[in-house]
Amino acid sequence: MPPAGPTLRQWRLGHELRKLRQQAGMSATGAAAQLGVNTANISMIESGRGAISAERLRTLVGVYACADEDLVDALAAMTGGRTRGWWDEYREHLPAALIDVAELEHHAMQLCAVLGMHIPALLQTPDHARALFAQVVPPLRAYEVEHRLAFRIRRQGVVYGSDPKPYRAIIHEAALRMGFGGPDIARAQLRHIAEVSTQENISVRVIPFSKGTFPGNGQPFDYAHGAVRQLDTVQLDVHHGCEFLDSEAQLGKYRTILERMEDCALGTEESRDFINHIAESI
Repeated sequence: MPPAGPTLRQWRLGHELRKLRQQAGMSATGAAAQLGVNTANISMIESGRGAISAERLRTLVGVYACADEDLVDALAAMTGGRTRGWWDEYREHLPAALIDVAELEHHAMQLCAVLGMHIPALLQTPDHARALFAQVVPPLRAYEVEHRLAFRIRRQGVVYGSDPKPYRAIIHEAALRMGFGGPDIARAQLRHIAEVSTQENISVRVIPFSKGTFPGNGQPFDYAHGAVRQLDTVQLDVHHGCEFLDSEAQLGKYRTILERMEDCALGTEESRDFINHIAESI
């Protein structure tokens, strides 16, 4: 039986509808009257706990006088209530935030990761990932490590599968030299990155120590592009889990950081040579 709480995608749909209502200067009671439902229905939809059809959504945003047809189409595509994905198999075994990350990646149009101290999750080898999980605080049990490892490998299907998404990674040299798991694992990890970076959909660029300071203060983040810019999402890895940011101001900030970090990074070919050089020196 699926959990009672909304998925990240359901929550985001409701959140966007609430923003449109507020921008229209309309109360939940007023919106309910226009739609011919009670206020509780509007509250349930906006909290992500109540489903809404594409047809009714279009009626609702018409009441809000939203003229952005691309946004309306994108929101309509998010309707229909909860749909199960492969990640639902792990809901009883992993923190909810990790499930949200997989759902976010699955529905994104393209993905970008910025890392200062770690290799991006979608580019990690199983041995490298297992070495990282061994350092989790509090310690994970052996079966918990295997659950997380299997989940991470399944997540990587968004960039290695039959219909791979465009993926950009900006990695600081520090992350390439951390050496998690020892020399053999670290060398194999770097060679893996260099190899997959030749795929048409994957771009890996490195910021070397020689560049000095760089924007963002080293905060790692993932940027998931939605069907329209308003539906982009920034995901932050923090000590207590994950945080998801989607306000216009927050998205604008991280877009700027991303652009400036790309300005600091080596080109793709130069980055690949740089990664291979570090691998050979281990």
